[in-house]
Amino acid sequence: MPRRTGWRVCSIPGCPEFTDQGGRCEGHRQEAEQRRGSSRQRGYGREHNTRFRPGVLARDPLCVCAEEGHGHPTPCGQRSAHADHYPHSRRELVEKGLDPNDPRHGRGLCHSCHSRETAQHQPGGFNLS
Repeated sequence: MPRRTGWRVCSIPGCPEFTDQGGRCEGHRQEAEQRRGSSRQRGYGREHNTRFRPGVLARDPLCVCAEEGHGHPTPCGQRSAHADHYPHSRRELVEKGLDPNDPRHGRGLCHSCHSRETAQHQPGGFNLS
């Protein structure tokens, strides 16, 4: 079989499909996205868009996520594009009986920091099996 540069086998055990993006093949990515549900199904409704997100982004117009730089964490300084629930996830806030749409429970992150944080730390994030 000829070697495919940049192509890898799907990360789901037993799946023989190739992907040029790494991780899961297209079929397994679609399955995971369907299990994840829409943003509304995950609880991100009108109040999220009218109260939480605007409140967080007004308070944190620049990304507050810390990157390692020169031996100590420093904010990356990019424009915030996402209101991220922090330090508790939306799910955890609801379980604790706290208001998940209160901007005090969030932080502003740029797109790349939000993607990294979601993939690494959030249950139900990009790491769905």
